[in-house]
Amino acid sequence: MAFRANEEIENGRRVAMGKLLGRSIEPAAMEKSSFVLRELITLHGPVIDAYPYWHPLVTDNQERQSPVMLPGISCGYQGLDHTVFMRNGFITCPYDGGEAILQSVERLAGRDATNGIATIEAEKLEAQLYHPDATPILVTCKWNGRRDLNQDGSISTALAVPLLLERELSSWRTAEVAETWKTMSPYILGRPFGSRSSLFVNEETGQALKTIWNTLINTGMFGPIRVGSW
Repeated sequence: MAFRANEEIENGRRVAMGKLLGRSIEPAAMEKSSFVLRELITLHGPVIDAYPYWHPLVTDNQERQSPVMLPGISCGYQGLDHTVFMRNGFITCPYDGGEAILQSVERLAGRDATNGIATIEAEKLEAQLYHPDATPILVTCKWNGRRDLNQDGSISTALAVPLLLERELSSWRTAEVAETWKTMSPYILGRPFGSRSSLFVNEETGQALKTIWNTLINTGMFGPIRVGSW
């Protein structure tokens, strides 16, 4: 089936609105909450299911066997609860006042695993989301302009390719097998995705990533090519 980005964008928006603007929101707060959420999705979205494993929001980890695609303990985030993920950020709604996630993002920023490519920041939101007793926290990935994003907001080839290479080249010494593009494409493109594009990268960048990946595995640097999945 063809990848229909506009449909995926609308589906993601609908799911996010349903999750964070449920029946628990006080009626008097609903108008503001709805406005704030729509604005955040417009600014940091679209809503996604999972990040490419080279994305700055998930790269602060040492996992090499199973790519990390969602923010969590494995990549330094503490205290996430009731979370909606977007292309360049996420909203999480914990019941602890947000202190755990705010402190963990501060630690991540101090380590700067992105090496200056992006800045990870967090802030409390002044709106009810998910539940009146939850504290909505916005975590953002702000690209620092060393390479531009595309005009449509997707991640450019000049950013995506080196981020993928940085993630992979360090593992060639210990790798035992190489995975095919068919196996790796959801991890490299993020979810939802098509054969060569996703809500993170357009067709041009997706094709470049596919070409780079096939070149890498065909060198034999990761070992024999395995057909299959994890």
